[in-house]
Amino acid sequence: MKEFSPSMRVDVLISDMRASLDPDLSEEQKEHELYGLAWEAYRDGDYGFGLWLWHECDRLTNNLNGNIREVTRILGPGRYFGFSHRKAVASRVPIDRIYRPRKGDMSTPRTDAFVLPHYQVLCVYLVNSLSGDPKAKAQLEIALMELEERRRADPFLKHFETFRDLLTRTSNAAAAPAPAAAPAAPPAPTPAAAATAKKSRAKSKAK
Repeated sequence: MKEFSPSMRVDVLISDMRASLDPDLSEEQKEHELYGLAWEAYRDGDYGFGLWLWHECDRLTNNLNGNIREVTRILGPGRYFGFSHRKAVASRVPIDRIYRPRKGDMSTPRTDAFVLPHYQVLCVYLVNSLSGDPKAKAQLEIALMELEERRRADPFLKHFETFRDLLTRTSNAAAAPAPAAAPAAPPAPTPAAAATAKKSRAKSKAK
């Protein structure tokens, strides 16, 4: 990571990228090209574009009824924003700069804020709580109390649950004790030791 552009800056740059696309392209081609430009910006070290790529993957997944193969076809091979990318980006989001307006709050987010969909906020809290951040853990516990109420209305929450399952699985695997090493095989006898043992057996037979 070289930088982590806040949401407002990413939105402006994405808008500029979209405006630069050939207007004769089909909608699918425009999605492919726009995603590719954002992917390059992310690969150059700006994790702010990672948040956009993450959400774009999930938006397409919802629109295509969970058909990951079709999503990958549209985005391009090797560009799916999978679990390892999500975990890395979520762990670097500055929690104190996440825009979380209270109900009825009409204030405008600051220019350095991160305006994230609810499910991404949950993922950020989850990663940081597992790293030992007590504030993130408390915020996650409060947010999870509303999960059941939001599930039906928010189609993106299933992506948080998938992320949580994968994170729990990988964390448990990392914490599991390593299997005991098999006992070492006895060392092979040296030629001299083998000759001595052969002579001893011969003497025993002679007696």
